[in-house]
Amino acid sequence: MELVFIRHGQPEWDRDGRTVQDPRLTDVGLEQARLLGEAFRGRHVDRILVSPLLRSQQTAAPVIEATGVEPETLPWLPEIASPQWEGTPSETVEAIFAEARAKPLAEQWDGLPGGESFRDFHRRVTTGLDGLLADLGCERITPFPPLWRLDDPGPTVVVVAHAGTDAVCLGHLLGIEPVPWEWERFVSFHASVSVVRPMPIAEAHSFSLFRFSDTSHLPEHLHTR
Repeated sequence: MELVFIRHGQPEWDRDGRTVQDPRLTDVGLEQARLLGEAFRGRHVDRILVSPLLRSQQTAAPVIEATGVEPETLPWLPEIASPQWEGTPSETVEAIFAEARAKPLAEQWDGLPGGESFRDFHRRVTTGLDGLLADLGCERITPFPPLWRLDDPGPTVVVVAHAGTDAVCLGHLLGIEPVPWEWERFVSFHASVSVVRPMPIAEAHSFSLFRFSDTSHLPEHLHTR
């Protein structure tokens, strides 16, 4: 089994000084996605799972074309849901994020007013991930340290999603206690690739991080956060 987590390419968060709720990729992001697809050309992939948000769909398109695998759009893969900010001045949104980072830890679990709480986000993603693993014949047999039972070696699954979603998945697989700023703890670049594989241990399996935020398929000028 190999789980490949891809963060979307650079999105157009700001348009004429206003925030875009579900942004498309910038020209840089589209080029990142194109090169990502080239990196997967000829590579064996069994499944491609994609967030329904536009930036992930656009990033996944070249990978889908290169591999010929029919994508699956899953509702548990979107980034933590923000308040409805479409058209809000970008400076206002930046100030809200800065204020949120300064709040006491207990309040940060609640997320931003009008948005999804981190508790709900973490539950949504880990529940979806556990369901995926069960579908792949991978059963968790100990809570901590997390050990898993595999029915067979398993497929290669590519997940095209977001910094926060990918970070929650990585933390859950590796048995790391969650914090309400996962996307800042696992800092990944746009269109980067992270790879997790199970390794046999104690008559079971533990997940290992083989690559994180790999951008070797991109020239240096396309390394963006």
